[in-house]
Amino acid sequence: MITTLKDKRGATMTVELEIDTPVSSYTVSPEGEPAVGRADFIDSPGTGHDRIFFHTEVDDEFGGRGLAGLLVRAALDDSIRSKVTVVPVCPVFARHLRTHGSEFTARGGVFRRPTPADIAVVTRAARGEA
Repeated sequence: MITTLKDKRGATMTVELEIDTPVSSYTVSPEGEPAVGRADFIDSPGTGHDRIFFHTEVDDEFGGRGLAGLLVRAALDDSIRSKVTVVPVCPVFARHLRTHGSEFTARGGVFRRPTPADIAVVTRAARGEA
């Protein structure tokens, strides 16, 4: 998945899905440049239908350009296409869904609150455990 969007300054940005094990990411980059931001997630083991978003960051020099919002919107759009349930552990995703959750579900998206088991999955992945 590669999506081209505009930031708040009108600059062209590319959001790309990078699948890895256990942590995958949506990355954002200025056109033709290396990534300057990322939204990390884990596809919950065993279910294959829960996508746990746990960390979003943008390089300081690109702050204020709306790149975290671009990442969130592109990731949520892709989650709808992929038919996965979004689990927002990351405060950026949680805040967005608190405000725009009804719009997300109206477009076919599904999300739920994180559980202690979701946090444990993220913790194990961060430690490099299986």
